[in-house]
Amino acid sequence: MTDRPASMLWLYLRSVAAVLAGFILVVVTHNGTDEIMHSTGIIPRGAMWDPWLNLLALSYRCLFTVAGGFVTAWLAPRARMRHVIILAVIGTLGGIAGVLVSWNLNLGPRWYPIALAITAFPTVWLGGWLYERRYGRV
Repeated sequence: MTDRPASMLWLYLRSVAAVLAGFILVVVTHNGTDEIMHSTGIIPRGAMWDPWLNLLALSYRCLFTVAGGFVTAWLAPRARMRHVIILAVIGTLGGIAGVLVSWNLNLGPRWYPIALAITAFPTVWLGGWLYERRYGRV
């Protein structure tokens, strides 16, 4: 008797967990930093029209998104960049949904959600690439 189905299930669960962990890291760090910025008064709550504050938010979001790609690559049981690309596609689709939902809400300049959608894939990919560069492919 072989436990091949059990080992395949384990690999599948680890794959899902790797992508989910990267996603959770991105969501928690984005929202947590937003809350810190709001509570300290650096970024006011509500609509944000100051381009420098938008650039600040975009910058830390890009940094944390790179970290999400890195963590996904680190946790992936195999084919690390495939897992990273899955996370990058999820992030890009989420960014596009954000553009569509916020388009007429007058929450800030339209370039900001567009920039989030455009930077999602390359920043997640960069995180995976940095992992592979540092620790090699597996």
